[in-house]
Amino acid sequence: MSRVSFESLLEAGAHFGHLKRKWNPAMAPYIFMERNGIHIIDLHKTAAMVDTAAEALKQMAKSGKKILFVATKKQLKDIVAAKAQSVGMPYVIERWPGGMLTNFPTIRKAVKKMATIDRLIADGTYSNLSKREVLQITRQRAKLDKNLGSIADLTRLPAAIFVIDVLKENIAVHEANRLGIPVFGIVDTNSNPNDIDFVIPANDDATKSVDLILDACCAAIAEGLEERKVEKVDTEAAEAQGDEEARKVSRRRSRARINKGDAPKAEEAAEASGEE
Repeated sequence: MSRVSFESLLEAGAHFGHLKRKWNPAMAPYIFMERNGIHIIDLHKTAAMVDTAAEALKQMAKSGKKILFVATKKQLKDIVAAKAQSVGMPYVIERWPGGMLTNFPTIRKAVKKMATIDRLIADGTYSNLSKREVLQITRQRAKLDKNLGSIADLTRLPAAIFVIDVLKENIAVHEANRLGIPVFGIVDTNSNPNDIDFVIPANDDATKSVDLILDACCAAIAEGLEERKVEKVDTEAAEAQGDEEARKVSRRRSRARINKGDAPKAEEAAEASGEE
């Protein structure tokens, strides 16, 4: 069963592309027609490609991998943050920190700095500082949290990134391509789909369009996470059962050894009684 229907995409306005004069020719395979100077996206292809992307995301989540969501458009920030948080995935909704992927160790140092500031505030180390110094540290902490707080749990490079508006987030796409990190992207008619591994052709400006597609993809991630939990429980149960079977075998072998050890003694006792 398809995760998104043609009708729901149509209702969400996912078919509206950009003006014809702004189009990227590489998007031609995904364009259905042109109407009143605006390109119309082929939603049949969109629905199929949402399913393909969702299945890939599900398998990644099932393997315990992290997917980084990226969207810095003002109207999409809250939607992306809510969807990513719902499945426990990291996200970037403020300015993309240059080198976040290609210079990841430096970004991790900045994240650790937040934790250090929190620890020093908690243990009273900053209590002897002047008000001005405390204010500066507090502002620094707030700035770090705004830009990097949403990736605090990202201890290693993500397995993939999910980008809304690949033209606007071209630096993130470039960094991911350079490192060989798969890119999932909602791609509008003014963007280049050639650098995107999983293309989802759709309107990347309309909140309803983005919300619908993200909902389907995050639902797939949630399924993957749930299946991972079930498999983990099954594995633990199988291991526990295996340990119990091993213990039973060990007990049977121990009894067999004891019985073999007792047999000569019984024979000696019988011989001794015969001599008497």
